[in-house]
Amino acid sequence: MEKTIRSICVGAVSNLPEKLGKTVLIGEKELAVFKLESGEIRAIENRCPHKGGVLAEGIVSGDYVFCPMHDWKINVKDGQVQAPDFGCVQTYQVEVTDGQVYILIGN
Repeated sequence: MEKTIRSICVGAVSNLPEKLGKTVLIGEKELAVFKLESGEIRAIENRCPHKGGVLAEGIVSGDYVFCPMHDWKINVKDGQVQAPDFGCVQTYQVEVTDGQVYILIGN
C-alpha cells in the first residue's frame, strides 16, 4: 500500500513565537512547532522520550529544545537526544507557502 502524504496548514509564520514552542494537534498526533532564531520552522513529536515531558513548553537554544521536566536536550532537526542520554522523537517536514506553515503528515 502506497503511503499518502497530507499537507496540513497549522497557521501563519507571523503567529509563531520565536524560540518558543507551539502545540499543534493534527488528528491524534500532538506536535511541537518551533520558529528557530535562524527563522527556520521545525516540527517534532511533542513528548520527550524520557518521561513524556511536553516539548513545546521547553526552552529553545539554537537547534535544540530542552525538555521542561528533566532538561534532556533534543535536536529539533533530526529528533535525536543528545548523549549521554539516548532516544529520539519523530520529526515532521515543514513547508512555508505564502506566509503559512504546512506540516507534511504521512498516513
